Parts: sequence; C-alpha cells; structure tokens
Amino acid sequence: MQQRYTTTAIVIHWLIAVLIVGAFTLGLVMTDIPGFSMTKLKYFAWHKWAGVTVLALATLRLLWRLFHRPPALPDTMPAWQRGAAHGLHHLLYVFMFAVPLSGYFYTLAAGFPVVYFNLFTLPVLIAKNPDLAATLKTVHYWLNMAMAALVALHVLAALKHTIVDRDGTMRRMLPGRSH
Repeated sequence: MQQRYTTTAIVIHWLIAVLIVGAFTLGLVMTDIPGFSMTKLKYFAWHKWAGVTVLALATLRLLWRLFHRPPALPDTMPAWQRGAAHGLHHLLYVFMFAVPLSGYFYTLAAGFPVVYFNLFTLPVLIAKNPDLAATLKTVHYWLNMAMAALVALHVLAALKHTIVDRDGTMRRMLPGRSH
C-alpha cells in the first residue's frame, strides 16, 4: 500500500485548490463587468479575500511541508517524470505566493487598502502610484494565466496517473480514502 499525505496536507491542498479556481473564475467575471456597480465591488472584495486566504494557507502549507515529508512517488515512475513532478510542485508554490502578492501590491498601488473579510485592514506597504498599479495589474494578470496553465498541467498529470498509469499517485491526495 502506498503512503498517503497527512490529513492536514490533504485539507490544505483541496482548500487552496478550490480557492484558486474560485478566485481565478471570479477575477475573469468581475473584470468583464462594465463600469462600477455594487456587484462588481462585492466580487472584488471576495476575490481579495480568496487571494489573502490562499496566501495564508500557502504559508501554512509550506511550513507543514518543511516538517512533514510527502510520500515518495511510485518506483515505477520514470526519473524524468519524477523531476517534472518536483519541478511543477515547486513552481506551483512560487505562484501560490506570487499571484496573491502581486494582487495585493496592485491594489495598494491603485490606492485601495485590502480589508480582510471586513475585519481588519492589511498593512499599506506602498503608496498610491498609478504607473506602478498599471504595471502590477499586467503582472498579476499574466501570473494568473501562467498559474492557470500550471494548474491545468497538474490536473492532467493527476488524470494520466489515474487513467493511464493506474499507479495510485492521485489516491494519496484524495480526502476520505484510507487506501
């Protein structure tokens, strides 16, 4: 029987996955709404809340990972696939930090504070700067597009291991399964 990820790692993984897909989808929807409306403002708030939560959970996940080794990949997996899997996971970690941070700094440069769930305001680390905001908006967009491609690749690899290889790789991260 293959070793599984810890319950904590599984929960954090799926929470982050749902939040990333939701924030990405919401980002596409809200930016397509013309003009200014209460709905658009609400979507922007939800998008920011999701991004801050992803950043917090990614930090927790990274700390957890430092002290809890993930289960080994199957011995039947070719070395190049092991390297690709490790590289993809490292890139996903980078993007789990880069995307929300770019959105946070874009928001600040646009002159808006980030208020988390209407409970508290995150620190304002940079002053309003329209030129920087325009650059960060573009950076945030392209980081999102790159992360979407990486997530799609991750999902395709998981499906390949489930449907083609049938090596149990994906079962290690599924909730509620003991084997």
